[in-house]
Formats: sequence, structure tokens, C-alpha cells
Amino acid sequence: MNQNVKDDVSQKVKELIEAPTCCKELKEAANHWLNALGTDQEAAATKSLIAELEEDLVTIDGLIAFAGSEGGVQVFGAEKAKEVEAHAREIEAAGAKYCDCPACAIVEAILARKAELL
Repeated sequence: MNQNVKDDVSQKVKELIEAPTCCKELKEAANHWLNALGTDQEAAATKSLIAELEEDLVTIDGLIAFAGSEGGVQVFGAEKAKEVEAHAREIEAAGAKYCDCPACAIVEAILARKAELL
């Protein structure tokens, strides 16, 4: 990967780590990737990061289903779960394919550069 891509994606990965909706596993993979840059572990860490990014990106259908479930109510609370589900339906109607929370938005931006990373 060229240095401009590495710099741009590194900045996005740092933003991802700080995102309030980023899960522990993704933060760990992101930190591992940052620490591996410039080492002989970079390629393997890049593949691991991409795999975790792809696993954690929430589809709009997944968000709607989760927000409308008992699990969604447990995570968000009853009122917030209804708001999240309504919001997800709105952005789906506007053409969204993925959740638009801070972490998912950054993940989507990083994955848009997947070919450049590999």
C-alpha cells in the first residue's frame, strides 16, 4: 500500500478507535494494525483488520432487526430502541445499506479502500 493510503487509513483507524460505538474487538484489531505498520507483520495485521471490519459493519437490515428485538431494548432502552429502529428505516428508505453510527460510518469508509490496502 502506498504511503498516502497508509496515512489516510491510519487517520480513519485512529478515529474509529475513539468512536463511542466501536466494539472492543475492533478496537483491538485497529490498535494491532497501527502497531504493525512498517513491520513484517503489517500484511497479516491488515488482513486481520479487514476481516474484523467486515464482520462488525452492521447492515441496515441487521440494525432494524436488532433495534426491534429484545436485545435492542436491553442495549438501548425501550424508547431509544424505537428511535434507532425508526431512524434505520428512514435511512434505509433513503438508500442506506449500512448503519450510520460513528463506528459503522468509519468502517464503511475504510472498507471502500480495501483494494488499496491489500
